[in-house]
Amino acid sequence: MIEVNNVWFSYRPDAENPAGESFEEQSVLEGERKNAVADISLSVKKGEFVVIIGPNGSGKSTLAKLFNALLLPQTGTVYINSKPTHDEDAVWEIRRAMGMVFQNPDNQIVGTTVEEDVAFGVENLGIPPEQIRSRIDATMKSAGVYDLADRPPYQLSGGQKQRVAIAGILAMKPECVILDEATAMLDPDGRREVLSIVRELNRNDGISVILITHNMDEVGNADRVIVIDEGRIVSDGPPAEFFSDVEFVRSIGLDVPEITELFYILEKRGVNLPRGITDVDEAFCVLKEMLDSGRATP
Repeated sequence: MIEVNNVWFSYRPDAENPAGESFEEQSVLEGERKNAVADISLSVKKGEFVVIIGPNGSGKSTLAKLFNALLLPQTGTVYINSKPTHDEDAVWEIRRAMGMVFQNPDNQIVGTTVEEDVAFGVENLGIPPEQIRSRIDATMKSAGVYDLADRPPYQLSGGQKQRVAIAGILAMKPECVILDEATAMLDPDGRREVLSIVRELNRNDGISVILITHNMDEVGNADRVIVIDEGRIVSDGPPAEFFSDVEFVRSIGLDVPEITELFYILEKRGVNLPRGITDVDEAFCVLKEMLDSGRATP
């Protein structure tokens, strides 16, 4: 679905807020011109759940905007469903396929009620009115905001607002949802709410998901984790493969999931455990089996 070939992108050092870039990535671009994305090549298949992580200023948000044609590569090509993002005639279709949810839902909620906001995007697609009604109802139910339809967004919690933003994107029936730090401003309950919706959409509806995050505990259920450092891909594979080398993860300025940290500490104390465990349920099964068999002692 996504094909990125040898893409480079850099910002002007004098740009105050280039292309709406986050503070995280502005910080690395101040002063001397620096590549935000440097010779990146990757592909994402339809239906994949991909997490992109990296230190502050590594280029994650820039890459997301390149997927959505909000930015165009200065060198190289980005194809969405075989259509190049630099083709102006294809941009509308590309952005319809690649729905983006940003860090702050207040920046993309425009309706005076939840229902109005969810309807906004799909109405602008020129969908027949009878289809709009069914889409709005279906997506509000999927995102868990159906009972909030008449509420003004300012009365909602952060997690509820992010659900509304997701519902607005889903009403347009994208093939892929990109969440650019969409859980960063939420409390733990809000993060769980949003991630639960996203995982269900991926599993049940086959929607591709690209999750950009700083929270390592959100990585475990992904098909792949792509790690970016200084604008370059330094790792691309299953989460367990990347997190099996805790020292390398830390060497590029990243944390590890809490359960991975626990297993790492136990291993250093002589307990024979598998490396790279990132899922709590899997960790529970491993530890229970060890305790039942008496193998938990060094």
